[in-house]
Amino acid sequence: MKRLLYFFLAALLFALPMTAAAQPSVHVVSGPYLQAVGEREFTVVWTTNIDAVSWVEIAPDDGTHFYNTERPKYYQVLNGRRPIGKLHVVTVSGLEPATTYRYRVMQNGVLVNEGRKRVIFGEGFGSDILRHKPFEVTTLDRSKSEVAFSVVNDMHEHDSILRVLYKDVKPGKYDFVCFNGDMTTSIDAESELMDHYLTSSSELFASDTPLYVARGNHENRGTFAMEWMNYFPSSTGRPYFSFRQGPVYFIVLDSGEDKPDSDIRNMDLMRSDDFRAEEAEWLARVVEEPDFKSAPVRIVFCHMPPAPGGWHGGSEVARLFVPILNRAGIDLMLSAHIHRYKFWDKGENGCDFPVLCNPNLTRMDVKADARNIDVKIYDASGALKHQNKFTK
Repeated sequence: MKRLLYFFLAALLFALPMTAAAQPSVHVVSGPYLQAVGEREFTVVWTTNIDAVSWVEIAPDDGTHFYNTERPKYYQVLNGRRPIGKLHVVTVSGLEPATTYRYRVMQNGVLVNEGRKRVIFGEGFGSDILRHKPFEVTTLDRSKSEVAFSVVNDMHEHDSILRVLYKDVKPGKYDFVCFNGDMTTSIDAESELMDHYLTSSSELFASDTPLYVARGNHENRGTFAMEWMNYFPSSTGRPYFSFRQGPVYFIVLDSGEDKPDSDIRNMDLMRSDDFRAEEAEWLARVVEEPDFKSAPVRIVFCHMPPAPGGWHGGSEVARLFVPILNRAGIDLMLSAHIHRYKFWDKGENGCDFPVLCNPNLTRMDVKADARNIDVKIYDASGALKHQNKFTK
């Protein structure tokens, strides 16, 4: 009997490493891409093929090799515990403004997770800094005299066109890129976020260039829509937020759904009216903050343009947000949604500021200093389609 017991124990011990060895090695599937970059922090998001725990290592941009010394580690932690999963969201904080940092993403695959009994990790894996330079990120700098940024919207799964629009982006060309809503038609799985724009964005620019995302009405649709915020963390923890770069204070609004909440196609799931009312209260506080009032230029991103008398969503934007923005002295609103170029000058549609709609499947490049805002819109062929200049 003892021999039989020893045999079974030996077989079990032999099988454990074999089971672990049969598991796939952990690797990055999509990302990393930058989110919520501020003056003293940034967040990195990426996904892996298997469950893992993750962290980010950073180094100053001082010319030393990344392996010159042990680099500080910032772990993904949720309420005091390191989460195990395939989605990784790590915030690096305590940084200096206007400073460039190198970083790499790291993860340990979890081969066995039996809760309090045991957790078995596989081989660690991360950014290959022997073959490729570490990623870089520069914290926001309000002392800059000029800001350059780019905007796309209403791509609706046209990932191939997104790749063409940003194929020539070099690090440092833009201070940031903004996706101004409706990057997909609906969201029914994580893979749609990745396949439709996030994987391409990470490969082309978003691992080194801050990416800010405004939610459009179509991001509210689909069985996976409620998970959207997990992939786009913000400084407020909400899908509306603000930040300062150079002379410009930026406000990113969420305009909600375009139809009344009671519309049959909303299937009694939407509560955009209450959501926008809450957002308006937040907006009223933001425009009273010293950071906003001291900024020479104020620009707003809002997927749906104000439309008094139009569809319900645009009408609510006009009713709730525009009076606050009029009092605050906004210089420009950049919108989307209508899939064509449209410009309303100051004084139209009840707005004491100009509103510019970027067409779908185009790229808007903007440069702004304390006195001028220059806007150029290009199509996928590289042709300049529209140009606007605003002077304070």
